[in-house]
Amino acid sequence: MAVAHHGLVHDRGAEVEQLLYELCVGLGFCLPSEEGRRLREAPPVDVDAFTDAVLVAEGYGDMSHTDTRRMVREVVERHMNTWF
Repeated sequence: MAVAHHGLVHDRGAEVEQLLYELCVGLGFCLPSEEGRRLREAPPVDVDAFTDAVLVAEGYGDMSHTDTRRMVREVVERHMNTWF
């Protein structure tokens, strides 16, 4: 999905792919292909929603106050801050 922002066109799917790659290589969160496709096609626009979607896709339950969630959220936030 290409998104126009301040006259520039961004490929959101490619940006999500980079984020998912870092989560997989850096933290071991390697999503099933179907889940990765869903996130690339319709990524949540909120850092917490994206973080939760990754954790759910990996089969984690309530992770609202854990170090694992914090680490995933930091990666998501770093990437998403460059999207908007």
